[in-house]
Amino acid sequence: MDAEGFVMAGGLSSRMGRDKALVELAGRPLVAWALDALRGAGLMARIAGARADLSAFALVVPDEAVDTGPLSGVCSALRQTERDWAAFVTVDQPLIPPALISFLIEHARLTGASVTVASLNGFAQTFPAVVRRDALPVLRAELDAGRAGAFAAFASAGVRVVPVEMVPVQDERGWPAYRWFWNVNTPGELQRLVGVLRAG
Repeated sequence: MDAEGFVMAGGLSSRMGRDKALVELAGRPLVAWALDALRGAGLMARIAGARADLSAFALVVPDEAVDTGPLSGVCSALRQTERDWAAFVTVDQPLIPPALISFLIEHARLTGASVTVASLNGFAQTFPAVVRRDALPVLRAELDAGRAGAFAAFASAGVRVVPVEMVPVQDERGWPAYRWFWNVNTPGELQRLVGVLRAG
């Protein structure tokens, strides 16, 4: 396959109070959920940036510029991959279905867009994102200029936004699309997700 997957795991986790990658949901760390989403889409998966030692879960690509947000992790991963496309998911969105990642990759191949993301209810979601490797110079220039916002950099490279309402993707778990993008940034958000999983 001409695509590779990366889990973004280099964040500060300041609102969670501990490294989100190792926070457990249903007995498994969030990093494992993210890796499973990528592998479920048929991708070889690595971890881009890490606060803790996550090498037991997958190979880790060091973040070249720490504390500069996810754009640095994207650039570091694109520099390391030999594939034409890289699919990025965050460690704090455990409900992203593999089928959505697969669709975004196929859409990126068909359109040739430098960056492909989804939108929900008209709001573009920064991740998951499929990025063409040759977008690296533009993204790196944005980072070097101090413009570290990932979505703004994606827009500079040329982003295509695909509404999930128009995506022929079925979540095998039966969850509605709005849950796919739930973030787990705080203990309260974690407990909400725990309750959802318990309720089935």
